Amino acid sequence: MTRSTRTITTEAALSARNWYVADADGQVLGRLATRVADVLRGKHNPGFSPHIDAGDFVVVVNAEKIRLTGNKLLQKQYVRHSEYPGGIRRATASQVLAKHPTRVVYEAVVGMLPKNRLGRRLATKLKVYAGPDHPHQAQKPLPLAEVR
Repeated sequence: MTRSTRTITTEAALSARNWYVADADGQVLGRLATRVADVLRGKHNPGFSPHIDAGDFVVVVNAEKIRLTGNKLLQKQYVRHSEYPGGIRRATASQVLAKHPTRVVYEAVVGMLPKNRLGRRLATKLKVYAGPDHPHQAQKPLPLAEVR
């Protein structure tokens, strides 16, 4: 008797992708980021498989009004490197929010995705905007609260 080691995937999980919109106004950064990362991965779908991109698109608006708890505005550091010697750049969360408010939400969500090709592909389905307007009205996004 031979056992099959083939992984079975459902076509329903890969079929239509939904669009969701999340309002970050007053939301705590980490809690919003985990919900968005789960939807991007497709963990809310019954046919979830960790190796398949079965997630949905997520649009995050009002990223400039995100809330960080405790002393994170002053103590949390965002570090990047230019790949040149001495090219390390550090900025606190308050500096990044003032200059690039979308980067705080984007990096929090992408940091919760897998660190491989699948994670990079999932990150392309995340759209973050600083204000309340976004150009994805034609996709008729649903509120993120309707996911759970």
